[in-house]
Amino acid sequence: MTETADPRETPPPPDGGRPFPLKPTPIHVPDDVLDDLRRRLESTRLPVDAGNDDWYYGVNRAYLRELLDYWRTEYDWRAAEAAINAYEHYRVEVEGVPVHFMRRPGAGPDPTPLILTHGWPWTFWHWSKVVDPLADPGAYGGDPAEAFDVIVPSFPGFGFSTPLPDHPDMNFWKVADLWHVLMTRVLGHDRYAAGGCDVGALVTGQLGHKYAGELYGVHIGSGLKLTLFNGDRGWDLSGGRPIPEGLPADVHAQVVAVERRFAGHLAAHVLAPSTLAYGLSDSPAGMLAWILERWVNWSDNGGDIERVFAKDDLLTHAMIFWLNNAIGTSVRTYANNNRYPWTPSHDRWPVVEAPTGITFVGYENPPGVTTGERVRHFLDGDRAAWYNHVNLTAHDQGGHFIPWEIPDQWVDDLRRTFRGRR
Repeated sequence: MTETADPRETPPPPDGGRPFPLKPTPIHVPDDVLDDLRRRLESTRLPVDAGNDDWYYGVNRAYLRELLDYWRTEYDWRAAEAAINAYEHYRVEVEGVPVHFMRRPGAGPDPTPLILTHGWPWTFWHWSKVVDPLADPGAYGGDPAEAFDVIVPSFPGFGFSTPLPDHPDMNFWKVADLWHVLMTRVLGHDRYAAGGCDVGALVTGQLGHKYAGELYGVHIGSGLKLTLFNGDRGWDLSGGRPIPEGLPADVHAQVVAVERRFAGHLAAHVLAPSTLAYGLSDSPAGMLAWILERWVNWSDNGGDIERVFAKDDLLTHAMIFWLNNAIGTSVRTYANNNRYPWTPSHDRWPVVEAPTGITFVGYENPPGVTTGERVRHFLDGDRAAWYNHVNLTAHDQGGHFIPWEIPDQWVDDLRRTFRGRR
């Protein structure tokens, strides 16, 4: 929905810095796309949902109906679009792949370039609460010397990094190669910093693995192995292992809850993403329900999703998936992570040689592990050896969408990772 930026057109440099090599192009969605969405919402047919007041069977019809009515009658995309366009937006081709990114120029004596990568069902806009304090720490009581020039791309096949018909094999480690080309060859940085969560943490980890010499470091929202999706059971977090017998009842319940949270999501995305995409691409109600279940179950919301995402927030993120028919290529990423397995670029240890900071959150504590035990649990496990970890922090609050749910803590953690490293 945006035009490709022409790198020959250069805006004035920010406050004496070197010129940015691209011309910004604001986001603008044509009226006919919004009209089509309105017609589809008006003709929605919902299924019978008896006995689902407790959300046992998935998304509750009553709440979905409420959200759909709000989407149709009150939600204002143009207002959201204006808020999004308060930042610079660019669209370029990187190795033949369409890439959109949002930028917040750094306000400091020597801002460090930083690329932030989201996952699914995230959008680039999930980073919107942290870009200002990262770019302009002086305005938030911080040190201007710690400013970042913040680059926030849409993952290829997501949002405005579309369409992606000629690259059906896109996965996390191929995205890392694209990001490196974007930051070095397109934007001209010799070195840069990187951060990411969810699948974006795997992209960022791969950057810290393959391109460590050209990074100041990385900061991620998990400490997963880059082989997470490798193997015959990429859709099964347990790797086919049964729940051990004899666990305390509360730990057993936590194990079951974690599996319920992720099992259907991973299985559908890895095993049949195209089948799923037909319904989600045709029905905004179906697409919203599929994404909403993850936002509800994965965020630390205490049973009320609107404590974390207001209705307008939920729908803005949903719109970013809907407007460019991106849902199909977004879910395909999971299958590609498994179909095209990660392979190392070197055999040294740690695998991720770049200095690494990790933020852990309480809602994602492993079963039987408290927040106070989280860092030690990581260090004692088999994941710690993968990373050159220099900054490990665990927070009681926060769920899967860390920079949206606990933005202040994420900013502090990331700054600490890079302090003294640039």
